[in-house]
Amino acid sequence: MITKYMTEIAVKFNPFSPRARSARLFLSYLPPTVRADGTAISTTLLPRTSTEPASLLVKFKDGKEMNLNCEEIGIKGLIEEVDRHSRALHKQANLNE
Repeated sequence: MITKYMTEIAVKFNPFSPRARSARLFLSYLPPTVRADGTAISTTLLPRTSTEPASLLVKFKDGKEMNLNCEEIGIKGLIEEVDRHSRALHKQANLNE
């Protein structure tokens, strides 16, 4: 996953809900150097009784924001959506050089 074009990652989920699995896995797939690249990561843990769906908000350097519902999309879908835009930004940066 190309994370150098991300400026902010915000994840909100209930840690006891099995439907929040993709949100937890997304956080585990982030490389340890993501904070060194300048990406702000915020995690909000919802209470056990919360019915609010798990969500992922990713902001990119070009201003695009992706707000994804983690309960409807699996981990592969989340990574594909985020990586699709990161690869496009990477191609654009390579063409500009």
